[in-house]
Amino acid sequence: MDSAREKNTDTGTLARHLRGPVFTAGTEGYDRERTGYQLLAPHRPATIVGAVETRDVCVAVRFAAATGARVAVQASGHGLGGALSGGVLISTRRMNGVAVNPDAGTAWVEAGATWQQVIDAAAPHGLAPLSGSSPGVGAVSYTLGGGAGLLARRHGFAADHVRRLDVVTADGELRHVTADSDPDLFWALRGGGGNFGVVTGMEIGLVQLTAIYGGGLSFDVERVPDVLEAWRQWTATVPDELTSAVAMLPFPDLPMVPRALRGRHVAQIQISYAGPPEQAAGLVRPLRELGQPLRDTLRELPYTDSGSVFDEPDRPHGYRSANRLLSELDPDALATLPKLAGPSAPVMCVAGLRHLGGALARAPRVPNAVGHREAAFSLTVLSPVEPGEEDAVRAAHRTVLDPWTRWTLGRSLNFTFGPSSEQEVRAAFTPADFSRLSEIRAEHDPQGLFLSNHVLPPGPAH
Repeated sequence: MDSAREKNTDTGTLARHLRGPVFTAGTEGYDRERTGYQLLAPHRPATIVGAVETRDVCVAVRFAAATGARVAVQASGHGLGGALSGGVLISTRRMNGVAVNPDAGTAWVEAGATWQQVIDAAAPHGLAPLSGSSPGVGAVSYTLGGGAGLLARRHGFAADHVRRLDVVTADGELRHVTADSDPDLFWALRGGGGNFGVVTGMEIGLVQLTAIYGGGLSFDVERVPDVLEAWRQWTATVPDELTSAVAMLPFPDLPMVPRALRGRHVAQIQISYAGPPEQAAGLVRPLRELGQPLRDTLRELPYTDSGSVFDEPDRPHGYRSANRLLSELDPDALATLPKLAGPSAPVMCVAGLRHLGGALARAPRVPNAVGHREAAFSLTVLSPVEPGEEDAVRAAHRTVLDPWTRWTLGRSLNFTFGPSSEQEVRAAFTPADFSRLSEIRAEHDPQGLFLSNHVLPPGPAH
């Protein structure tokens, strides 16, 4: 199949051309392989290829094209959008190698590597990647969607630091894509999502960093009702080295919840400061003056422990979310959040605000497809979901987000967990960039072979 391009449609023949395993429905390991971190509506492919090298990906794509099947890709499974029914799922979790070049300040990251694996490989060299708040997320898929992480206001989007991408396109061929070799595809892959092929690896630039000042301050919203407004005002005073967010969620009164948080509606201010350590205490003093926090985990910490800043759950579960990119935080709209997303909401809601701006607003040296750089803040609302609850969750999310219509610039791909309509994908880009992305998809995947988490409709090819 590999050299002769044979059009075999038998999975037994497919398996003989692969180093990695093949799974079909009913075989041992099939359910484990198709399931990632997102448990709601997982993929149900006819065939799963557990790729261990780039050649496996090429073979799998050719097999799918020969059989008329669609292709989806999954590493950690955090950002699952539309589920594949039938077709071929390429599982890249076994392709998790990371190679750091300390002299060049770069890392080569394979398709299935998580950010924690990249962080751990870079740390001995005094370097760090532009990783996200949850280090268990796949580094490649995160970067294809843009990636605004813990160092974002200082260094920009993760996509801004990509030097090269290896991608298997719909013809089953491997392309080494750079700004010089294929400027259109290089532009599209960095911020346009997974619509253009299977990225098997990427070369990224790292930054010199070993530690940050970070963690969280958790306040009881009932006792400190002005916490969101105080954070909004505080963000106008901080330098680009400081990236922060607020997560607001109601904690149940259950034994597994830390005692200080049980039964409370909590606003957790999350901070990552990559500037001079001696300035950190002064920068966060206005927040500490809001009142006695329920928890205070702010401290200097090695970047290898950066996942503790947001302290996000690492247990797989089902969830859905929606988001908005905002021009500003209106105080009146902000005042609606504690009620609309609080304990009285019809479903449990986790409302998250992130401070953007800084380097995120500046154009990268090599342009890419990341949209709405002018956004000053993002707002995300996320809910755990059991089967049959999706309609209620969507309605609750619309209620939370409706007060922000006037200040909405668009949406972010990376904080959309669940199926996205064409209109929602359009909202992540300017009209001109959306048209250009659709044209590039038509050029490289004219038959719509690839099922991305955020599907671009193929437009007229160049």
